[in-house]
Amino acid sequence: MPRGARLDVAGTLHHVIIRGIEQGSIVRDDTDRKMFLDRMGLLAASSGTSIYAFALMTNHAHILLKSGPNGLSGYMRRLLSWYAQYFNRRHQRVGHLFQNRYKSIICEEEAYFDKLVAYIHLNPLRAGLAETMQQLASYPWSGHAVLMNKVRYEWMDRDYVLRFFGSREGLARNAYLRFLEEELCIDREKELSGGGLVRSQGGWSKVQSMRKRGEKALGDERILGGDDFVRRVLKEGEEDKDALLPENERMKRFKEAVEQVCEDAGITKTYFLSGSRGGKLPLLRKELAMKSVYEYGISLAETARQLGVTTNAVSYMLKSR
Repeated sequence: MPRGARLDVAGTLHHVIIRGIEQGSIVRDDTDRKMFLDRMGLLAASSGTSIYAFALMTNHAHILLKSGPNGLSGYMRRLLSWYAQYFNRRHQRVGHLFQNRYKSIICEEEAYFDKLVAYIHLNPLRAGLAETMQQLASYPWSGHAVLMNKVRYEWMDRDYVLRFFGSREGLARNAYLRFLEEELCIDREKELSGGGLVRSQGGWSKVQSMRKRGEKALGDERILGGDDFVRRVLKEGEEDKDALLPENERMKRFKEAVEQVCEDAGITKTYFLSGSRGGKLPLLRKELAMKSVYEYGISLAETARQLGVTTNAVSYMLKSR
């Protein structure tokens, strides 16, 4: 079946899953791991995205985050496109690095936050990248080590996570560790890696019982939560979608912005589109490229056509932001 449109309401809790294409590696060594996490943290800080849990594996990654004011898609696009370019350059490869679109599931925080944190942080242990809970505490590519004070990543909201388990750090950490030990014995992959009615209600048997009682509930594969939560998110998603300008209107406004910049700079649009790098042209193009991609959501290729440069040039402008 075709995939549904993303629900991208700002300030929403998401479980994001990133996979390598054809189950291939997305990191090959610690240099790659450091670059991925550094970029993830840098973009989180600049976009107002809150990171609560993460686990960077060999061929996939899990992130639990709350999207910033501009939603999730811009953050993920900037993270994955930059990292894929870095990875291909460093390892002298071409082609896609990631499998299709990343998967994002909107999650009901009150019901699932602690389970998601535990599930994500136990991934390295279950995959054999750490053999014991003691080793997991020192595994530097997971948020568990941050909660255990073994690694410091300022961009991870450590305090927010611990407050979920207790008001004082020592007690909260002990409660978190006890919860982790309990969750280690429970397989929640099917429950927490997707939404839908069956998962949200706790399994097919519970759905059948509901139906026998004549009870109805709404489910959506993009959402992990109960009936009321699913309805609220879908409603907010529709309102957010209605508020988004149509593509032709966004393109019209960007063209007007280009004309205004040319007028303010005292140059003709023909000269602006000539490809010349004289005077302030590179700076003006860079400012317009950022406006086009980050404000109007226009593709890199179309932005390049409107600015009279190559797509690679636009990509470079954004990278040096």
